[in-house]
Amino acid sequence: MKNYSKLGQFKSKGRLFEEPLNYYRTPFQRDRDRIIHSASFRRLKHKTQVFVNTEGDHYRTRITHSLEVAQIARTISRYLKLNDDLAETLSLAHDMGHTPFGHAGEDALNECMINHGGFDHNLQTLRIIMFLENKYLRFKGLNLTIETIDGLLKHNGPIKNLSKLNNLIGEKNLKEKINFKKFPSLESQIASLSDDIAYNNHDIQDGINAKLFNLNELTEINFFNEILRSYKNKLKGKKKSVLIYQIIRDSINLMVKDLINNTIYRIKYYKIKTINDVFNSSSNLVTFSNKFVDIEKEIKFFLKLKMYKNKNVMLKNKKGEKIIKILFDKISKKPSKFINKEFIKIDKYRAISDYISGMTDRYAINLYKKLK
Repeated sequence: MKNYSKLGQFKSKGRLFEEPLNYYRTPFQRDRDRIIHSASFRRLKHKTQVFVNTEGDHYRTRITHSLEVAQIARTISRYLKLNDDLAETLSLAHDMGHTPFGHAGEDALNECMINHGGFDHNLQTLRIIMFLENKYLRFKGLNLTIETIDGLLKHNGPIKNLSKLNNLIGEKNLKEKINFKKFPSLESQIASLSDDIAYNNHDIQDGINAKLFNLNELTEINFFNEILRSYKNKLKGKKKSVLIYQIIRDSINLMVKDLINNTIYRIKYYKIKTINDVFNSSSNLVTFSNKFVDIEKEIKFFLKLKMYKNKNVMLKNKKGEKIIKILFDKISKKPSKFINKEFIKIDKYRAISDYISGMTDRYAINLYKKLK
């Protein structure tokens, strides 16, 4: 196995606010530790992935999803001998900006903020790590490395339109440390695809457990049918739950293998020799093969049809949207009752957006009942 460590980000450019190096930990280890110890990360324990957090103990939440993404990202980056601490940090932090009630909550808050700069959960993650976590004497935020900030900002590749970034972050606050036109690190690209692998597979598992669809329906997808058929002589007397675990485990393993092999192929094909070649590439280097791109599309379509558009799931989403909109309306009328006056003076509506997006599902539900 060739060593691709020359393409990884092991040396940091530093932080927005200068700090001395730590004797015991690398800058990227410290980033990971700051994420784990943050209040915003802990609150992910009570934020919706698909099912509202109050519905059951075994459905995934944002925190369990983030841990699963981190595990997959570490596996891929370690095999390629890249910086697995950075890949893990980006994976753990990537969902910190999510609202309560999942994407339904994000859509509702964006609608409330439509005349005030909008809302975007990826950029909200940056607001949290740069401004909102407040636990250090010398600076606001977590003061993470430039590489972590760059990786979180370019979650979906280079940034072509800076208008939303300026509304939510302010380009000047990045101190000209980020080149928005260049591609992100391999570690960032790995974290992004690990997110896809994790939520596609684990939403399948949660959907079966919630009885939104069954194993027979799942095997309408050839990819899962082939996995199941490979165990045809070993299924007698096995529990259905164990079988589902096995199918999901095999699915993740096959996707990880494909991603690694296709990434190695693309690195060779595009003659990527240095980390600057990664940044200056014309497209993402970490991608699935065409076969697995098609498989992923088929899984996403299946989940959309059977899970995300399920009548009961959509009813819960509608309720979440309603809660967010009513909270926004009520808090807007008397913001100082809920939010520090210092933040209201800077930008009233952004302060309300920060406050609501930071809520857990149950905190939002309880406050809604109290204000109703």
